[in-house]
Amino acid sequence: MKKKGIHSANPVLILLGGILLLFLAAQFLRFRLDLTEEKRFSVSPATKKLLEGLDRPLHVDILLSAENLPGGMRRLQKSIEETVRTFNAYSSQSIAVSYFDPLTVVDSLREDFIYSLADYGINPTNVFVNQSSGQQSQLIFPGILVSDEEYETGALVLKGERGMSSEQILNNSIENLEYELANAIRKLVDPQKNAVAMIIGHGELSEDEGFGVVEALDGNYEVFKVPLDQAKSPADLGSFAAVFILGPKQSYTERELYLLDQYVMRGGNLVVAAEGVDVDLGEAAGEGTFSFPLENELDRLLFRYGVRINKDLIQDLNFSYIPVMGGNFGNQQQLVPLPWPFYFNAGRVQTHPVTKGLDQVNFRFVSSMDTVKADGVIKTPLIFGSENERILPAPARVAFSDMEAEPNIAAFSDKNLPLAYLLEGEFTSLFKNRFLPEGFAKADFLESGRGKVVVLGDGSVFQSQMPLQGGQPLPLGEDPFAQTTYANRQLLQNLAQYLADPEGIISSRTRTLQIRPLDRVKVAQQKTFWQGLNVAMPVLVLGLIGGLILYLRKLRYAKKTTA
Repeated sequence: MKKKGIHSANPVLILLGGILLLFLAAQFLRFRLDLTEEKRFSVSPATKKLLEGLDRPLHVDILLSAENLPGGMRRLQKSIEETVRTFNAYSSQSIAVSYFDPLTVVDSLREDFIYSLADYGINPTNVFVNQSSGQQSQLIFPGILVSDEEYETGALVLKGERGMSSEQILNNSIENLEYELANAIRKLVDPQKNAVAMIIGHGELSEDEGFGVVEALDGNYEVFKVPLDQAKSPADLGSFAAVFILGPKQSYTERELYLLDQYVMRGGNLVVAAEGVDVDLGEAAGEGTFSFPLENELDRLLFRYGVRINKDLIQDLNFSYIPVMGGNFGNQQQLVPLPWPFYFNAGRVQTHPVTKGLDQVNFRFVSSMDTVKADGVIKTPLIFGSENERILPAPARVAFSDMEAEPNIAAFSDKNLPLAYLLEGEFTSLFKNRFLPEGFAKADFLESGRGKVVVLGDGSVFQSQMPLQGGQPLPLGEDPFAQTTYANRQLLQNLAQYLADPEGIISSRTRTLQIRPLDRVKVAQQKTFWQGLNVAMPVLVLGLIGGLILYLRKLRYAKKTTA
């Protein structure tokens, strides 16, 4: 009897020993296995590096925390929490998570708190939730707050393109969760700012018109207005993460073109937003005016790099409106909305870190662009027009009176015209095999180099608008007449971040999660089978296993009794 007891205890001791060994191994070995096809529970190398470098614990408040949320919002809510916990697994410091509903703030502080959330771009959204009395409208805040002991920042997580279905918007938002959370953490823990330059001195955006650029980049970049004629060498531009040329009207000298060219050859990032024609909108009333070709010498530089801005204007039937005086009402002049196909919204975008999931961008007086041969340069179109467009070569008539009649849709036969290009790769200098401008040494000249160039056919795409009643310029993308906000600001921020660090956390915006909806036909046809399989099969299997165990025990002990 004693020998049998010791033998019976061996399996128990082995089991306890194995558990103890696993527990000890878990204290020293940390690893994660992501077996999902899309690597849902993994992070990009840039995000992992950011998390491993954290020097203090962080806290994430999930603001999407209302009760009885619709199914899609609950999925987004769960995905946010899973992303935070994934970040915590890779982080060198603790990242805690909790839920917080802004509507639970005491009445005296609630309004100020909601306004503070708007500073982070977190605006409330109306959804219908299930209540005992039926469906009711409720405000939700689809955003997050990231904080340490001293500071706080936030991010909106529900984003998508106009025209997307609600399911597509949710899926797009879930795909971008890693980027939004990592970017918020980066803002909090890495306050160092890159410098960017806005070139002035050639009729570029005025101070009020350029307000939106400064406001959009503030907090992440230091923006300097640089008169190019005062630069002595390409090294004077070398400290800038990006150089912006926005809406130039006057010509660039040979010396200035050389400075820009050598900046790109040395790995610089150049953004050029410029039309190929000039239009005086103030003359569009009455008999109207005409667009005239605009010569600023930048065409030569861009042509060598692989893109040509044409001397024309695009009209698009996905137009926006322009306010014009429509007569008097009493003693006051009345502003009326005029359909204006020279101003239009573009929402067709490339699946690229700069534009993926980007909402509609507002363009005003856009020139078409063509690509030309440039060996070693990769040309990626980023944004496209709609299915109904046309090109008007200069000189083209621009008159409000032309909008009195309905447009001839058959004349808008062009479609998906590219409005922005990203050029990357090995560029050849404009000054190769040519005499250099006076004052520059041949020894410092580079015939080629790897940089990045972004070209947009609209010089006002990053221009702030003014409120209808006068006052301070509006943030980039805000349309005071349509009372809506376009994605121009987000486009600028994405561009600056990609150009400064293309392999950084913005690269996580390319993540794609497959939507796998149920086949409704199969659900209807096979519903009973799968319900039976999921309900009856586990019970049947457990019954068979239990019966087999009882039979074996009975057989075993019956033999011992007989012996």
